[in-house]
This record gives sequence, C-alpha cells and structure tokens, in this order.
Amino acid sequence: MTTDAATRAGAGRLFSGVVWNALGRGLPLLIALLLTPVLLRLMGVERWGLFTLALAMVGVMGVLDLGVGPALTRTLSARMHDHTAEQQASLVRAGIAALGGVSVLVTAGLWFAVPGIVTHALNVPEAMRPEAAAAIRVLALAIPLVVVNAALWGVMAAYQRFAAANLVTVPVNLMYYLGPVLALLAWDDLSGVMWTLVACRAVNTVTYTWLVRRDLPTLWHGLPELRLAAPLLKLGGWITFASVTGQALLYADRFLIGALVTLTAVAYYATPLDLVMRLWILPVAVSQALLPAMASAYASLPIATAALLRRGGILILLLVFPAAAILAGAGHEILWLWLGREMADGGGQVLAVLAVGGLFSCFAYAPNALLEAMGRPDVTARFVLVQVVVFMPLSAGALMLAGIQGAALAWALRVVVDALGKMFFVSWLYPKAGTAIRSLVPPLLVAGATLGLLTSADSWTAKAIILAVGGVALLALCWRALEPEERLALRNPRGWRGLMRA
Repeated sequence: MTTDAATRAGAGRLFSGVVWNALGRGLPLLIALLLTPVLLRLMGVERWGLFTLALAMVGVMGVLDLGVGPALTRTLSARMHDHTAEQQASLVRAGIAALGGVSVLVTAGLWFAVPGIVTHALNVPEAMRPEAAAAIRVLALAIPLVVVNAALWGVMAAYQRFAAANLVTVPVNLMYYLGPVLALLAWDDLSGVMWTLVACRAVNTVTYTWLVRRDLPTLWHGLPELRLAAPLLKLGGWITFASVTGQALLYADRFLIGALVTLTAVAYYATPLDLVMRLWILPVAVSQALLPAMASAYASLPIATAALLRRGGILILLLVFPAAAILAGAGHEILWLWLGREMADGGGQVLAVLAVGGLFSCFAYAPNALLEAMGRPDVTARFVLVQVVVFMPLSAGALMLAGIQGAALAWALRVVVDALGKMFFVSWLYPKAGTAIRSLVPPLLVAGATLGLLTSADSWTAKAIILAVGGVALLALCWRALEPEERLALRNPRGWRGLMRA
C-alpha cells in the first residue's frame, strides 16, 4: 500500500497530470480569447452582459454535483487498494444516480422560475425579456449534464487518467467556444448559442462514460444501490456547501451590478473578471493532479504529502505570476487591443485590481486540495460562510461608494483572506505540512506585492523595474523553498528525469 501510494504521490505523476490538465484547458482558452471579440460584436454589449449572467447562473447550479465529483476522487483514491473494481463501480453508480435525480428536479424548478428571474431579479430591458427567458431555459437543460460530467471526471482523476480524459475533452471544449459563433452567424438569437453549449456538454457526457468503463467495466451492470451514496453525500455535502457559498461570492457582484446599476456595467465588470478567471485553468490543472495523490498518501506518507503541497504551491506561483503581472500592469491596453476602447475605458482599472486578487485565488487551490484530500471540506465550508457574512455587505457597500472599481477591490481583498486562511488551516490540521506552508508564504507575499505595485505605477519604466525586481525576488524565494535534491536536479538537466520519477 505504501509503495503504491508513494508511486501515486511521485513528482512524475504530479507533473504529468498538470501538463495534461493544462493542455486540456489551455488550448480551448486560446480559442476563447480569439473569439470573445467576435461574440461581443455579434451580440452587442447588453446581450453579452446577459450571456455572462446566464453562464453564471448555470455555474452556480453546477454545484448541484453535491460535491460527489471530488468526493469520488478522494474516496476512490484512498481506497484504491482496499476495494475491488466491482465495489468501486457500485459506489460510482450510486453517486451518479443520486446526482441525476437531484439535478433533474432542480432543472425543472429553474425552468418554471425563469420568467420571474428575468422580470424581477435582473434589470433586463423589456424588449429583451422573451429572448432572455428562452435562452436561460435552454441553458438550464445543461445542468444535469454538468453535474454528471463532474462525477465522471472525479472517477478519471482518482485513477489518474488525465491524458486520456483531456485528449477527448479538448475537441469538445473547442466547440464550446466556436459553436456559439457559428450559431450566431446562422441564427441571431441567444437560444441558438445556448443549444450549442448544451450539445457540447452532452458529447462530454458520452465520451467520459466511455473512458470510465476502462477502469470500471461493470459500472452500468445492475441497478444503483443508493445507500452506497450516503458516505459520498456526507463528504460531498460539505464540499457542496463550500461550493455554493463560494459560487455565490464569486457571482454575487455581477448580480448586484445588474440589479443596482446596468447590464452595460455588468459587461465592464464581468468581462475583466472572466479574463482573470481564465487563469484558474493553471491551478485547477495542478489541484486536480494533487488531490488523488494527496488522498493516497496523507495518512501514511506525511513527508511526501508535504512535498506535494510545496511543489504544487510553487508550480502555481510560477505559472500564474507572469500572466497576472501582464494583466495588472497593462490591463487597459489589453482590453483596448482585445475588445476596443469602450471596454478598455470601462473595465481597464477593474482588470488591474482583479489580477492582483487572481494570483491569491489561484494559489488557494493548493492548500484547498490538501484539505479535501484529508476529508476536511467542512473547514473550508465554515470559512467560506464567514466570508459570506463579512464580504457580501462589504461588496455591496463598495459598489455603492466606488462603483465597479470598488466591487473589484472588495473581491480582491476577499480572495487574499481566503488564500491566507486556507494556509493557516492546513498548518493547524496537518502540522507536518507546516514547514512547507512557511516556505510558501514569502514568495506568495512578494508576488502579491509586486502585482499591487504594478497597478499603481504611472510609467512603463517604473512598471519594468517593479516587475524585474519582483520577478527576481520571487524566483529566489521559490528556489529557496526547494529541497536540496530538487535544487541539484534542476542544476543538472539530466537530473530532471529523475526528479520527475521522484
């Protein structure tokens, strides 16, 4: 068991998983960046704002996976060598059945609630309400597919099948962005766009089901025993609670702006935030590789688990910092080149502020992965609840006082608190990771301070100096955080292969 856990927790498995996950999300992201100006031009600012709100709504409903996806990853990984394939298949079958029933009921409820949402909850112009209602109803059909896909991905992650999963995911995700453009060219209506998104989710479901059968060939043999889903739902309940409140915090600003200001203001805020959220493909790629490895190792291999946390944190910082620095230092220019002067003037400063918080929100994925691997999502859930109580009123007040710039500042402050808080909880609950956490604090703070200075620098020369000094300091601190054998391997390119197999 220990040897197998050590293999699953090795650096090779981590880096391989990160690379495949990053490719699976990065390639579609490039298409998304290229096609966003086309979509904005075809839709117009108001319909684009409505489109982002509809996606946000389905994103919120996506938490109806009840935490079963990561719960499956954690449970299957921890019991990989104790349960037979038939026992694993029965567990997965029960979890998917429970998810399917709940998501269908919620989809039906949302379907009937859409007219009230469009009329009363959102500030949608009267002329757009029929189109808005029809589009949101179509997209609601994707909810069951979204939650089942999350569960199936959790199974593939547990078996560390990142290469196969991403090879089939990339073409589907490419169509997730290309499809809406083709739909608008043929049918100038948001409903057509939403139908393409639903179709993409359906194809994902089919391909994921086919892949899972490799490890669980008896997955669909027999009826689901719902009693087996109870442990998953218990663990996933806390994950769900944390996800629901986290999604509420993430998307609350958009709905506040839509209700208190205008849909145009939503576009000026949501577009920069969506751009910053694209950075999450990097920490998600890392955390999805961390979770199964940590779940297998944390009980018997604390040193290896701490090393996973440290390596994961360093990877996230080094991957995210360059992109975040560009957004923080040249937010206005990026939006101007990408979407035009109007969007740049409306959202440039918002993008710069959000980029600072984006670094911290990305880093938080590393300690969060260990908390989930330990089976302690309840800690995260309680912490997020405190954030709701504190930061929801703060965001509303900042919006009223300083507009969307104030809302951006409140969001950035919250994610800084979130990252530091999760690091504290990991040190408290898993003391053997304390040294790894302490080694990560200095590079994280230096990276954040550098981004903050970039947002306020008034010349390109000053920005270049800040970036150079901050970047060198970050690299030095990350180097210092490495173990001696890791530094030795990095000095010798021939040693990289050995490090990958560590």
